Amino acid sequence: MYIPFDKVHNIGFISTRFAGTDGVSLETEKWARVFEKEGLECFYFAGELDRDPAHAFPVPKAHFMDTEIRSIFNTAFGSRVNSVRERRLTNTIHEIKEHLKDKLYDFIEKFNIDLLVLENAVTIPLNIPLGLAITQVIAETGLQTIAHHHDFFWERQQFKTNAVWDYLNMAFPPHLPTIRHVVISSSADNQLSLRTGISATTVPNVMDFKNPPPPPDAYAGDVRAALGLDPDEKLILQPTRVVKRKGIENAIELVSRLGIKARLVISHASGDEGHDYEQRIIDYSRRMQVNTLFVSDIINDRRGTTPDGRKIYTLYDIYHHADFITYPSTIEGFGNAFLEAVYYRKPIMVNCYSIYTFDIKPKGFTAVEIDGYVTDEAADQTRALLQDAQIRERMVEANYALGEKFYSYEVLQDKLMSLMIKRTVSAESEFNHRHRIQGPRGKKS
Repeated sequence: MYIPFDKVHNIGFISTRFAGTDGVSLETEKWARVFEKEGLECFYFAGELDRDPAHAFPVPKAHFMDTEIRSIFNTAFGSRVNSVRERRLTNTIHEIKEHLKDKLYDFIEKFNIDLLVLENAVTIPLNIPLGLAITQVIAETGLQTIAHHHDFFWERQQFKTNAVWDYLNMAFPPHLPTIRHVVISSSADNQLSLRTGISATTVPNVMDFKNPPPPPDAYAGDVRAALGLDPDEKLILQPTRVVKRKGIENAIELVSRLGIKARLVISHASGDEGHDYEQRIIDYSRRMQVNTLFVSDIINDRRGTTPDGRKIYTLYDIYHHADFITYPSTIEGFGNAFLEAVYYRKPIMVNCYSIYTFDIKPKGFTAVEIDGYVTDEAADQTRALLQDAQIRERMVEANYALGEKFYSYEVLQDKLMSLMIKRTVSAESEFNHRHRIQGPRGKKS
């Protein structure tokens, strides 16, 4: 049975975190803009939130970095994990799951939610109790749901040895009739169908190509000076976190091969995946004699001032001043940094990760490409782009036109509205929707 668009008024986004510049938070904001343009209201449930407090429902236990949630994760996954789960761990998971279920029901009731949008919360199992809670709430209410999947657990080596296969099969992702699944690449679509039998719609990540970025303002005019660059020094930007799958060694080697005055600037910190790889990058930079800057302390999602009085810039302030972008990732769910480079009209080096190879490159985009390691040809192409403005201009303008055609907000709007129109639910779910949901304590919401 079709649910008309006018039956949906309030949308509830759910994730572990909606804050900062991670891919999930950024894409959620873009989806929300499209929904709001259609007259819908958006509300947010997460462990960390930087959204309007009037539309936010923070729940600390929903965060993947909560102490208990992190302990569950460390006990459930890893090469040293026994596949037999201790009963104590099971009990802890279910105790927190019940707490989160109550909070989800409260969120749905408080904001009169008509449609749930799950942002990676039932995709990658960083918070197992949250995934279980979401799955059970949907099963009990029949609420219309879009599950937006960014990266599945089977795409990461660290999740393949675990003591929670029953939970992964149940809730990451769940196979329920009122959930419409959305993936961001054809590869993810194929794997989801192959592994679970679930059909999905592919909705790629996007940028607002119809509205090019405004030129840098006076605030960002001193970025190069703040980074300590000389006037004749090239700014090579690595706009990612410092984690192993980003392949930053290849960015360092590329810069070392250029034979010109250049500095590699890494925008983000190592974050929640430890600092061993960051130390590896520091050591490798020294060995390769590449001047590498780690500047996460002065880059944030909002401008401001550090405790010691230095200016804080956004990543987009840095993009304006970059001469070249390195993106040598071995694995990416999609590749936001690639689209950002295209949007800011910057040439880019890309390691041929699978999504780029199968989804992005066939559309005609041009980049300096490597396949696992840096070659003389890649160094020569990069040097030419840095030294010849005409070659550089042809590349970035052609890429921008392709971005506008395939990865614009207008493409996103068309796909999301199609999802809304095509959403189907059973008659029983329609009844539950009309009469509101049954609360967690047996009371009508």
